[in-house]
Amino acid sequence: MPIPASTMSNYTKRRGEIPPGPRGIFLLGSTFAYMRDQLGFLSQVVRKHGDVVRLRLGNTTVYVIVNPEHLDYVLRSHADNFMKDRLTRWLIPLVGDGLLTSEGTIWRRQRKLAQPAFSRQEIERYASVMVEHTQRMLESWQDDQVRDPREDLMHLTLSIVAKTLFDAELGDDASAVGESIEIVMNYFVSPMRWFGIRDRLPLPSTRRYHRAIKRIDEIIYGIIGRRRESGTNPGDLLSRLLAAQDELGCGMTDRQLRDECVTLMLAGHETTALVLFYAIYLLANSSEAEDRLASELLEVLGDRPATAADVPNLRYTEWVIREAMRLYPPAWAIAREALADCEIGGFDVPKGTQLFLVQWLVHRDARWFEDPESFRPERWDHDLIKRLPRCAYFPFGDGPRICIGNHFAMMEAVLILATIGRRYRLTIEPGQVLELLPSVTLRPRHGLRMRIKAQDTRVDPLPNSKLERTHQAHLS
Repeated sequence: MPIPASTMSNYTKRRGEIPPGPRGIFLLGSTFAYMRDQLGFLSQVVRKHGDVVRLRLGNTTVYVIVNPEHLDYVLRSHADNFMKDRLTRWLIPLVGDGLLTSEGTIWRRQRKLAQPAFSRQEIERYASVMVEHTQRMLESWQDDQVRDPREDLMHLTLSIVAKTLFDAELGDDASAVGESIEIVMNYFVSPMRWFGIRDRLPLPSTRRYHRAIKRIDEIIYGIIGRRRESGTNPGDLLSRLLAAQDELGCGMTDRQLRDECVTLMLAGHETTALVLFYAIYLLANSSEAEDRLASELLEVLGDRPATAADVPNLRYTEWVIREAMRLYPPAWAIAREALADCEIGGFDVPKGTQLFLVQWLVHRDARWFEDPESFRPERWDHDLIKRLPRCAYFPFGDGPRICIGNHFAMMEAVLILATIGRRYRLTIEPGQVLELLPSVTLRPRHGLRMRIKAQDTRVDPLPNSKLERTHQAHLS
């Protein structure tokens, strides 16, 4: 999204000035304008006011940050001066002191203990689980059937994270966990969160929220307890977390294990399912991209299932995933709080200021991406990721707190999309419109009914010359 020249000419301010932004209304600021259309409102204020915008939401002052140079300052070069923001800390009843919310010494210890479980070698061991569970899901799909793929993908990624994290088939607990996560996500879609009072009110939604957390606790603590009693080591992530010790020989307590497991389950389940849903949605709107994907899958895989060894060769499949995360980043914004006074873009940032770092806006900015609103997987050819300014594309965050499961998520998304794409294409049923709901993650507001069509495996791979001509046509 280009910033008007008139705005940019006034952007470089003298030191000590407050960033520009909408005036809002008495007491409420811009709360209701923001809640009516969060993505549209943020796009509008950035377009009008520039790369650093000051908002008042409820009793909270927020600076919206969208310039990669400033994002790098917050996430990387001066990361020690920023902690997780107030809204993220409101997730503590759910995720406790897991990697998402913990700070300082606790975070560094937990990250060091958990990191070995996410090495590339360890992650590749889970490839067969990802493919097998996807094939199991596809057994319930039929040609010309109409389904909501989001529901299927949510169930699929939950089953995969349960198997890789706990070596467990959740069975009846899967529905309870899925429903509980749904309640938690919906809980944060409310203007009252900006006033910090919702948890203090005896609302039905607040009671449902705490019951959902209690149900998740019962399931997770039960799994941890049974594993400790059995003393078995099936080689899953939980085994590695149980065996992990710091330099003093101390391992994780049950509470620490619970917090990390809930954090990893939430991240590994929700975000990957959303990436895949948006990838399928975008492919359904682009027959050319569908053809290129089908050609690559036929050429690389033929009739056999995908494996971890295939992932480097599934280049277009990866581009589809990267482009889906660009246009519809599941983590559509991340936030920080300033620990001490500092300066960003020539503006003073007082201690305690809440900062919004908005992937949704940065990823659709024409300064960094040509034709930014279009779905063009081929834009990722020739190592675009390395040619972009640092933090112009950050679906997993960046800096020391980059998502610990980013390689896990990428491999999982590529393998699942490849497994689905070998067998089926999906088309959107007439009258279906995608509406977005920015909560903790970027979710579709409603289901999306799509028709399943069996893939024509007789399609010949596109010759290299035709692939190259298609690529050149997109570049021109």
